[in-house]
Amino acid sequence: MKVSVLGCGRWGSFIGWYLVRNGHQIIQWGTEGNYTFDVLKNTGRNEYVELDKRINLTSDLKFAVESSDIIIISISAQALRSFMQRVTAFDVRDKKFVLCMKGIEVETGKRLSEVVIESGIDKNNVAVWVGPGHIQAFVQGYPNCMVIDAYDKELVKMLADNFRSNTIRFYYGDDIIGSEIGAAAKNVMGIAAGMLDGGGCTTLKGPLMARGAREVARLIKAMGGNELSAYGLCHLGDYETTLFSEYSNNRNFGEKYVKGVPFEKLAEGVSTAKAMRMLGIKHDVDLPITNAVYSIIYEKQDPKKVFMDLFSRSTRKEF
Repeated sequence: MKVSVLGCGRWGSFIGWYLVRNGHQIIQWGTEGNYTFDVLKNTGRNEYVELDKRINLTSDLKFAVESSDIIIISISAQALRSFMQRVTAFDVRDKKFVLCMKGIEVETGKRLSEVVIESGIDKNNVAVWVGPGHIQAFVQGYPNCMVIDAYDKELVKMLADNFRSNTIRFYYGDDIIGSEIGAAAKNVMGIAAGMLDGGGCTTLKGPLMARGAREVARLIKAMGGNELSAYGLCHLGDYETTLFSEYSNNRNFGEKYVKGVPFEKLAEGVSTAKAMRMLGIKHDVDLPITNAVYSIIYEKQDPKKVFMDLFSRSTRKEF
């Protein structure tokens, strides 16, 4: 298939690398003058992958959008709405959009697929690619499992069947609300895990995982999704890569935040914590871990006190 990957940062560059090795024709788009594009153009690689010579690297957005039937977007979640205004200036009729990004729009609380639909794309042409895995492991040949989800089940099957390989086994998703909320929320749990690591309370990661998945399940259910999705690959199944891995940006952010060390990379969980707190209020769902992360980052409360208070709340039934 002809696939255009919009974005050439960590995940965007990996997706191009991965799909061209699966036999697809790949156009990789980035912005001229942006570091992530320029490093690929000038050196033929970045810190994650080597640019395959079969990939057509371009900064021409019109060419990238109009040349392929499948458009994969991998950019910062908070930049999606403004980026879609640029994309929809071109002919996008019948294009299939796949969002390989995790987050919730902080100003509105909208899921990213909703942002794309509100930008003028038919909902049956929108899919999401979520689940566990780190590029550093994938490029070494370590396999993992991921999920494709969408509003249209035929689109789910087509994408999953064509994108699967020995490196990534794709499952068919059947709950796009749960898949998106679960995938975004795991980054908040990753920050919480990093804060526990940084504060010397790593032993509390077990309770964090159990309570975190239950917290997210309640939110998914309140938003109209299947609460069991929180226990699948989009959320609980992604905890190993997000709460424990040295490669996890969100875990690293949380650890360094507690230690007062600057963190230069993108940690989507920072904005997601704010968006989830808003959703919890809107849907009347108690989100104690999310609220704890929010209070530390946005209200500058003491991390150790916040987590000690959180895990020493009054005795109650586990679920």
